[in-house]
Amino acid sequence: MRPTVPTIAKAAIGAAVASLAGLSPASAQDAPCGGDFRSFVAELEREAVSRGHAPEVAARFFSGVQRDQRTIDADRRQGVFQIPFIDFARRLISAGRIEQGRQMATRHDAIFDRIERDYGVSRGVLLAFWAFETDYGAVQGDFNTVNSLVTLAHDCRRPELFRPQVFAAIELAQRGGLDPARTQGAWAGEIGMVQMLPEDILRNGTDGDGDGRVELKTSVPDALVSGARMLSQMGWRPNEPWITEVAVPGDLDLSLSGLETVMSGAEWAARGIRARSGEIREDLPASLVLPQGAGGPAFLAYPNFNVYFEWNQSFVYVMTAAYFATRLEGAPIFDAGSPAPGLGKDDMLRLQRELAGRGHDVGEIDGILGAGTRGAVRAEQERLGLPADGWPTAALLNRL
Repeated sequence: MRPTVPTIAKAAIGAAVASLAGLSPASAQDAPCGGDFRSFVAELEREAVSRGHAPEVAARFFSGVQRDQRTIDADRRQGVFQIPFIDFARRLISAGRIEQGRQMATRHDAIFDRIERDYGVSRGVLLAFWAFETDYGAVQGDFNTVNSLVTLAHDCRRPELFRPQVFAAIELAQRGGLDPARTQGAWAGEIGMVQMLPEDILRNGTDGDGDGRVELKTSVPDALVSGARMLSQMGWRPNEPWITEVAVPGDLDLSLSGLETVMSGAEWAARGIRARSGEIREDLPASLVLPQGAGGPAFLAYPNFNVYFEWNQSFVYVMTAAYFATRLEGAPIFDAGSPAPGLGKDDMLRLQRELAGRGHDVGEIDGILGAGTRGAVRAEQERLGLPADGWPTAALLNRL
């Protein structure tokens, strides 16, 4: 499952093209997006040759490429990320997924022990990604990977994100890790049990079972170790937590909430923040996150929480994956509280347009409550004398 910007956020975009091909990012713009698809593919093929691939290799890679309308449709159809955190979490986290996750943790205990020793990535974190991305490997996608990548590179919505993946896929095919005609995965080009893009596989694909191959679709050790290595490369801090659910005192200044404000766990504790279970890491920097405002669940987010956004840029997905990881390791169900009703899509679009008109950077006007919109909401709430919890409501929209 991927939001508007999938795993590609961790790809360093133009610089990644240069690192793979030894070229400057500016030299990789020979084939503009849009226009005739066959002409676009021909330009990609010529560009691949200019990057050092043998003409026959490039010709074989692109020979069967087709534009995939299903990929475009999937890219445009992502309304699930407009669902509030509580509803989203209840939709994704079931008793069956929790039980299967615990069974997987036991079945692959030796692999998780090794990952925790070598990378310091807790098993709950990988189990949550494994569950949400492919239902523990059961649903890995039926999109032809090369068709999807070339289709999205041709589409003018985000070509700079997908073009590097096309050339990474050529390199991966030459190494035997991808078959242009047969390899299938998610609509955005991710492959395997934890859904990794070609660039990520080139950088972090690891032979976890010692058979001399990296098989992310069929080998659990390969997939999990590769995922852990990728998180480590993204900046995961070994053996540190990512979130703790907390209770917030009624008199706390809510303008301190949000990822923009960072204080030590000890400072939050001094302001009356208390852990609902476990303990607050008082020695670590943390931010107070209120996914649905003052009336809903509350979490302290540590530095590792920010690494989740390198995997996936949707706030509601990140928050749910981080919370599910704690559930898989024994945390209780969050206290849903009684948050104020949120806005529907039309009102969210209206709110974003209003905020943008007032000079706030909310990013794309897409009806999704992302970091930019939350920050703008908090600023307007503070200006209007409302509780500055970053949660948009009808009352705020009416005031604006």
